[in-house]
Amino acid sequence: MKQMYNLMLVCLLIVSLSACGKQAGADFSADRVPEQYGRTESAGTTEQNEKEQPAVSEAEQTEAQTGNILTDREEQKIEGGDNTVTGDISFNFETKTVLLNSGYEMPIYGIGTYSLTGDTCVESVTAALNSGVRLIDTAYMYHNEESVGEAVRNSGIPREEIFVITKLYPNQFSDAEAAIEEALAKLDIDYIDMMLLHHPGTDDVEAYLAMEKAVADGKIRSLGLSNWYVEELEEFIPQINIMPALVQNEIHPYYQENDVIPYIHGLGIVVQGWYPLGGRGYTAELLGNEVISEIAAAHGKSSAQVILRWNLQKGVVVIPGSSNPDHIQENTELFDFELTGEEMERINALDRGEKHDWY
Repeated sequence: MKQMYNLMLVCLLIVSLSACGKQAGADFSADRVPEQYGRTESAGTTEQNEKEQPAVSEAEQTEAQTGNILTDREEQKIEGGDNTVTGDISFNFETKTVLLNSGYEMPIYGIGTYSLTGDTCVESVTAALNSGVRLIDTAYMYHNEESVGEAVRNSGIPREEIFVITKLYPNQFSDAEAAIEEALAKLDIDYIDMMLLHHPGTDDVEAYLAMEKAVADGKIRSLGLSNWYVEELEEFIPQINIMPALVQNEIHPYYQENDVIPYIHGLGIVVQGWYPLGGRGYTAELLGNEVISEIAAAHGKSSAQVILRWNLQKGVVVIPGSSNPDHIQENTELFDFELTGEEMERINALDRGEKHDWY
């Protein structure tokens, strides 16, 4: 009988130690799973969304967090109405794309068409497409949407492989629905990959809401803003439903926006730079800068390629404009070299806060 009693005590002790071990293992896992996956959580989740989340077990939370990780850059989209950002904005230098918070991939380099019109625009966009460019930036105020559309339609490249951005100008904001239809008709490419508001103006919120409706109708895929800075974004974003996927601002070594870029990235929004080479009338001085020229010589590259690569390494999409086929080709050769940290800092030190346009 005494042996039986001792045996029971031993069994109870083993069971107790086993339970403690399981609890310790659970605590170990619970401490580390959120740390591993927490970085993929939405940066823009609203308080309302948090209140609406049903109670779930710790295991279900872990499974949900794991499921939110982007594998092979799978699509995650914003459905609208909650300003929730999904995914991340890091550039993929192998595919040369970035995954937008709208769920679509966009090339990280392209061609800008400001000042290109008529046959010159058609020929320039065609040359860019033949050089592998798949991102084209146009706008109502460039007066070349028809030419861009013509080049895209005649390229022989599948429509879904080309990413076209256009913009509404403030004088269109009061009747944005008609302006959207006008852009669709001029481009004549079935849909618009991204539409931006060209810069802040009267009725800009109403115009953006009209673009949101066009997204719901399948006419536009992604939305964005041009020439919006920190104060403008802080005022604007609470009034809309779909978080912008892109903000396009002037960015070059003499005007770097080093305080604005991290803010925009922090919202889960991609940054795109116009005038990456300084803009018309300023390009020669920038390309001749001694620091940039020295770095270019060290890599066997042109000054333009160094500046464009500097942008890419800062997480800024580049859309240099040109009508010269050789320059257009040169502007695509950005992925066979990398600037060192020291070289990046040397270019960063060139910032003058010198804006080259009034936007």
